[in-house]
Amino acid sequence: MRDIAEVPAVEVITTAAVHLMSAAAVKCGLAEGDDAEALKDLDEARKLITALAGFVTAAAPEIGSQHAGPLRDGLRSLQLAFREASVIQDAPGKGPGEKFTGPVS
Repeated sequence: MRDIAEVPAVEVITTAAVHLMSAAAVKCGLAEGDDAEALKDLDEARKLITALAGFVTAAAPEIGSQHAGPLRDGLRSLQLAFREASVIQDAPGKGPGEKFTGPVS
């Protein structure tokens, strides 16, 4: 196991973002396997996506577009997956994380 002091900040930031993305994907019902629907929890997904949006928005200037671009793409995909999974649609700009990213369509 690497000593945390040796890990570059950009790696810690991207790893944390990927963990948030993975958890949000599962909660949006995007998990693989027969239990994907049982694992879906849109209330939890909303929280995770909003946290991810704030995190990526705050980190982007520090990690640069090379790293922030793919994180933003993943975030947008999750926001769209959430919208697709929701029975009741949020108003534009009111979906998870949209207060940080702006409306997603």
